[in-house]
Amino acid sequence: MKKIRILLAAAFCSLTLAASAQDTNNLKTDLGVFEAQTGTVIVKGYNLVGSISTGTAVITVLCKESTDMTTGHKADGLAIEIAGNPAYREKILVDYDEIDPLFNSMDYLQKINYDVTPLPNFEASYSTKAGLRGIADSVRKEGGIKTYLAYGDHPRILLSPVQLIQFHTLIGQAKNNLDSIRAAK
Repeated sequence: MKKIRILLAAAFCSLTLAASAQDTNNLKTDLGVFEAQTGTVIVKGYNLVGSISTGTAVITVLCKESTDMTTGHKADGLAIEIAGNPAYREKILVDYDEIDPLFNSMDYLQKINYDVTPLPNFEASYSTKAGLRGIADSVRKEGGIKTYLAYGDHPRILLSPVQLIQFHTLIGQAKNNLDSIRAAK
């Protein structure tokens, strides 16, 4: 019985630490800070843009618009969810002003080639405020260029060229959705 209590306590602590790490990273974004306000009602609207299923994870892109109902102030951006298995699920926030740089970096990583450096090995990466990273690397020119998404201490998620294009497209669609909402106001 004692062992079960110790195991449950350890599991609870690890989940608590994982949740606080995620919150800490999201608090690096304006959207995360906005949504963490206390003493007011925050309405978080969202719209599913689409998902990509890889061999190890499902990556979901959502548009977000959060409103402070007391003041009427709004914050918008993206939520990118990465789910690998029942114990691994992260929601990474991306501020509106980060969407174009994220979109452009995914475009760059799609097109990167060996001319980027005269050396035989390279890694190119882009990171958002909350720590979502897009990565392209090559260990040897003969080995091919691989692209990944990564977050925190979790293993990199290998993306095929088609999956990278799909992710790039979802980011663009999400930006268009948010721009339509902004234009309607």
